[in-house]
Amino acid sequence: MQNRFISKFSIRLYLTLYLLVHAASSSAHGGGATLDAAGVSRTFTAVVLVSCFDDDNGPAENLIARVRDNSPPVPGLLVNLQLFKGNKAISITDTVSGDADYSPYVTLHGGPGVYYMIITKTDAGARSVDAEWHCQTVDNIHTGTEISISQFN
Repeated sequence: MQNRFISKFSIRLYLTLYLLVHAASSSAHGGGATLDAAGVSRTFTAVVLVSCFDDDNGPAENLIARVRDNSPPVPGLLVNLQLFKGNKAISITDTVSGDADYSPYVTLHGGPGVYYMIITKTDAGARSVDAEWHCQTVDNIHTGTEISISQFN
């Protein structure tokens, strides 16, 4: 019975990650997933590596990102997004649980290279989230942006 649960859980996790990566590459750099589908972890963390590069629009100067909680409202259960690169970091919280509105964008000025985008929640409970991210030039022109999943648990 336990192997069957793990198997179904693993398949759901794989499909969630696949949809997140596929959505990121097929839409303008956004995607969604359910953090902690079982709803039992207080420390569930998603870590995404965002690579910013010159795709002939110019060299990357910054990464902007925002997050949205699509779940039903739960008092005190919020989602957070942090950007980190080198010795710089910035964060934003979707301050209204389950309102389905995006947080404001945050901008991390880290130049070209790999940024860490970390999405967490403040307590136990499943959260359906969307994130949107874009690498930009110094003139705020969209430039090369690719992602890969580093952690999802």
